[in-house]
Amino acid sequence: MPQPIAYLSFNGNCADAMKFYERALGGKLELMMTFGDSPMCAQMPKESLSLIAHARLALEGGDSMGALYAGDCPPSMPYEGIKGVSLTLNYDTVEQAERVFDALADGGTVTMPMQPAFWAKTWGMLVDRFGTPWIVNGENLPI
Repeated sequence: MPQPIAYLSFNGNCADAMKFYERALGGKLELMMTFGDSPMCAQMPKESLSLIAHARLALEGGDSMGALYAGDCPPSMPYEGIKGVSLTLNYDTVEQAERVFDALADGGTVTMPMQPAFWAKTWGMLVDRFGTPWIVNGENLPI
């Protein structure tokens, strides 16, 4: 059965964002292809060849659900930011959740500090320095 995978769009800073996520989430950046290295190279404006066409960050687990994809917005399209969605991370322990939350919050904006909830021992919300909204849960509870 198909599983959704988050595909983030950035405004020229995809490489920086994916390197940040690799450190913050403990993943492994498996691919970071520029438009200049892609099969679309000849159709792209010269000034966009260093932008990221596609990046793949493998997260713990390594299957399709354990991945984050991203790319820079193509120059022919207006960049509108990330709207109407938050990426949610669930961790087995409060300590794991707090570590990742703090890492993602570095340079970003905490919109809801980590705190207990009826669905998890702790949870919080933030928008990271690249404009990506996150919800981090630690030790989910049965509801």
